[in-house]
Amino acid sequence: MSGRPAFQQMLEDMRAGKINYIVAYKLDRVTRSVRDLEVLISELEEHHCYLVCDRDDVNTSSANGRFFVRMLTVLSQLEIEIVSERTKFGLTGAIKSGHIPRNLPIRL
Repeated sequence: MSGRPAFQQMLEDMRAGKINYIVAYKLDRVTRSVRDLEVLISELEEHHCYLVCDRDDVNTSSANGRFFVRMLTVLSQLEIEIVSERTKFGLTGAIKSGHIPRNLPIRL
């Protein structure tokens, strides 16, 4: 989240008490990292601010909403890791069968 200046400005506004709801289209537009989300949720709670995501029906103003957002993020992280494992497994199998991945020159 550190490489997102507008996001950092929004957090500063939250800390200053200028905002109490952060509204996003989808949760993955906020963050895709479980760790970053946990830090964000903790900071939101500390400053009495809430996260609402329209497409994912996320609303952290209730205990159920905070639970749901954490579960969504954990499941997303699981999916990312499974895809990564499958990709590595497929690449290993391709190399063992003689198909070595490489960049090929473009022929015109």
